[in-house]
Amino acid sequence: MTAQQHTTVGELLARSHRLGADPRNTNYAGGNTSAKGLAPDPVTGQDTELLWVKGSGGDLGTLTADGLAALSLDRLRALKDVYPGVGREDEMVAAFDYCLHGRGGAAPSIDTAMHGLVDAPHVDHLHPDSGIALACAADGEKLTRECFGDSVAWVPWRRPGFQLGLDVAAVRRDNPRAVGCVLGGHGITAWGATSEECERNSLYVIETAAAFLAGRGRPEPFGPVREGYEPLAHEERRERAAALAPLIRGLASADRPQVGHFDDSGPVLDFLSRTEHPRLAALGTSCPDHFLRTKVRPLVLDLPASAPLEEARARLRELHEEYRADYHAYYERHAGPGSPAMRGADPAIVLVPGVGMFSFGKDKQTARVAGEFYVNAINVMHGAEAVSTYAPIPESEKFRIEYWELEEAKLRRMPPPRPLAARVALVTGAGSGIGRAVARRLSAEGACVVVADRDEASAEETAGELGGPDRALAVPVDVTSEEQIAAAFREAVLAFGGVDLVVNNAGISLSKPLAETTAEDWDAQHGIMARGSFLTSREAARVMAEQDMGGDIVYIASKNGVVAGPNNVAYGAAKADQAHQVRLLAAELGGLGVRVNGVNPDGVVRGSGIFAGGWGAQRAAVYGVPEEKLGEFYAQRTLLKREVLPEHVAAAVFALTGGDLSQTTGLHIPVDAGVAAAFLR
Repeated sequence: MTAQQHTTVGELLARSHRLGADPRNTNYAGGNTSAKGLAPDPVTGQDTELLWVKGSGGDLGTLTADGLAALSLDRLRALKDVYPGVGREDEMVAAFDYCLHGRGGAAPSIDTAMHGLVDAPHVDHLHPDSGIALACAADGEKLTRECFGDSVAWVPWRRPGFQLGLDVAAVRRDNPRAVGCVLGGHGITAWGATSEECERNSLYVIETAAAFLAGRGRPEPFGPVREGYEPLAHEERRERAAALAPLIRGLASADRPQVGHFDDSGPVLDFLSRTEHPRLAALGTSCPDHFLRTKVRPLVLDLPASAPLEEARARLRELHEEYRADYHAYYERHAGPGSPAMRGADPAIVLVPGVGMFSFGKDKQTARVAGEFYVNAINVMHGAEAVSTYAPIPESEKFRIEYWELEEAKLRRMPPPRPLAARVALVTGAGSGIGRAVARRLSAEGACVVVADRDEASAEETAGELGGPDRALAVPVDVTSEEQIAAAFREAVLAFGGVDLVVNNAGISLSKPLAETTAEDWDAQHGIMARGSFLTSREAARVMAEQDMGGDIVYIASKNGVVAGPNNVAYGAAKADQAHQVRLLAAELGGLGVRVNGVNPDGVVRGSGIFAGGWGAQRAAVYGVPEEKLGEFYAQRTLLKREVLPEHVAAAVFALTGGDLSQTTGLHIPVDAGVAAAFLR
């Protein structure tokens, strides 16, 4: 990379990061930035003018050089001579590949033409709420002129593509005083001779529009507060959200499993408390980035926050049926012979007055971002209604983008989902040992994981290893406490929408002869393993029944629940209790589609919290071997002569839950390297 090339790309990335870091400037993965500059052609050695532009699917705030597409500018601009017209403009995206300079880099996005055809060294295309508010106002062109005079031009709605690039290039050419434009129904574009000037012009458009809306806007754009629709108090609101979340997630997953996200932020609660929210929500979102994430419109519960819980549940079921019927009708109204198949009729956004917003996606990040986009849409509606009337693009245009063949092609290029994608797992005792290994494996296979452990610091450490809040949640819980287990599941459903997979792993052990085993020893071990598993499974069954999506419950039992050993009465009896819970619950919960299975490990010494906590020393004393040799001792008494590790137990949990054993319930899998006395009969 030459010094000039390095400087140009470096300036572009720095500008992108500054703009993308502020949600007032653009939404996640929304918008593009670009720069033009010289670089040597490796064939001729002569300088050639290139366009570096953010590629398809990237995010400005975290953009890297690998996320840029580099194109030969003269070849890109020569595409004007072969452009076949609006009716065939989608063909131009494939033509971008013939303009690429070198190998690597990101795939060019649909907005590449705009950046290349506009005659300016630096171009920003952004989706700020303030700009989209003007773009989606009924008299947006007039308001843009009032707001900016001749410094910012108006471009009527046109679907992103080559023709929009030509339109914006013409605006730039015909309006020499303009520093940018408002794209009807879409966003803004700004340009500059330098990276600094381009960024300054982008911020000028965004901030001037925001000041105009604030100065000219009426005080209550969404109307007065509707009685009974005010936000519930914080704790009451969270309790009701947790009570509704599994049902709502199940409804939103009728076509395919979804992960959920809950938002009870101020803008959401205020919007839902106002008289105009039903009308505005029915109009749907407008900016293409918005409704690609949020669906054409949300499902809105039409009951006050004070409605009885069962009434709200029943009404949500009715509204879901209506939503699906309406979505099918929307698809049939606009689909043509070449339209992609309908992707699903369930809502991505569910709004509950007084409580908040539930958003859904294929994973937690997608669900969270969908919610963030709907907050953007609320802000857009607020701005448009403050100075005019919110007037999104027509439904037919929304369909053209939602079922755009280019979007369909992008979906086809995505890698297949991992086996546990869109599933939410809760693992007890996940702060160390077997539990941590299980949490790691489930996360690696695509699950969102709730890391439950009595040691909060260990739970936080494990959750951090798994990738943070979009992948894992740490919850402190003593499994002997009904209240703490209920609280853990409450946090789980608020974080991810529900729970599909529970692993009862928490445990302790004491090795004593019968005469020395106290009632406290017995109660402690049965409290955590027998009682704790029962309480956890009971709460899991309640959530899974409400979701109506089936599920898995796995017990980490033990070889000791099958084979009698010396000085082990309390632990062995507690494990036998767990083993029979598997059979009992498999029989009871099969009607819900919930499968209950167990894993019987033996001799898991390395990495084990139980063995490190004194159990190892006690068992070593029983068998007359040094504690550091206990793992080897256990291995030598097995048929395979191999030591059992936490990862081997985790593999068995995945085998039971990953899909290949979908017809199996009531099973115990030995993970003991072969202990003949523990063979199940």
